[in-house]
Amino acid sequence: MNMADPPRTVLISGCSSGIGLQLAVQLAHDPRQRYQVNNAGVGLVGPLEGLSLATMKKVFDTNFFGAVRLVKAVLPGMKRRRQGHIVVVSSVMGLQGVVFNDVYAASKFALEGFFESLAVQLLQFNIFVSLVEPGPVATDFEGKLLEQVSAAEIPGADPDTLHYFQDLYLPASRELFRSIGQSPQDVAQVIVKVVSSASPPLRRQTNARYCPLTALKAADPSGSLYVRSAHSLLFRWPRLLSLGLRCLACGCLCTRVWPQ
Repeated sequence: MNMADPPRTVLISGCSSGIGLQLAVQLAHDPRQRYQVNNAGVGLVGPLEGLSLATMKKVFDTNFFGAVRLVKAVLPGMKRRRQGHIVVVSSVMGLQGVVFNDVYAASKFALEGFFESLAVQLLQFNIFVSLVEPGPVATDFEGKLLEQVSAAEIPGADPDTLHYFQDLYLPASRELFRSIGQSPQDVAQVIVKVVSSASPPLRRQTNARYCPLTALKAADPSGSLYVRSAHSLLFRWPRLLSLGLRCLACGCLCTRVWPQ
């Protein structure tokens, strides 16, 4: 997303539906700016044994290399002007791995590493990088994806893995979206604030109710606390996980997404 002196040109990834569409609508309400919108993004869920390498490459080609190609196209102009702001819609899955989302999380980890590295160099050109990290977002895209994988056959997966995926992960995932999922409008509002910030942050999570889950990894640099806690909640105490999600939905642990 390139921001220069008004009128500004903003290039958005993701506006055919969901977050990108809501972001384009909200930004279009500002008459001081003009916009060019372009976007693509795909998800992938399921046991690794049922995913082809070709499918995995498509996810990376869209989620990672799509963003890289776009930045390569706009970066020379930003450097010449010595001004700009690149905003990347990443994910909390770029901060922590999530079971049965191996490839999607990997594509977001790649985005995080690439743009954090680039951010160091670009400060020398007065160009800012911001990684916006939504948690679960309740969109038609997500709902259809879960429906498709629920009904899909998964050749190559052993019976135990199929059971864990269909009987533990999928119900927990639906509960997660119901309890703490954000609307695309909520995420778009956070992105607008990042775009408008005089001192843009490198990272901005959009869903404060997801904070306790990302905090598990931050609390233990070794990663063991998050992995063991996530494993126990999903595989040993799924009822406790459901109860915890309901508590998060009530706003018991975090209540604000953006400080007023």
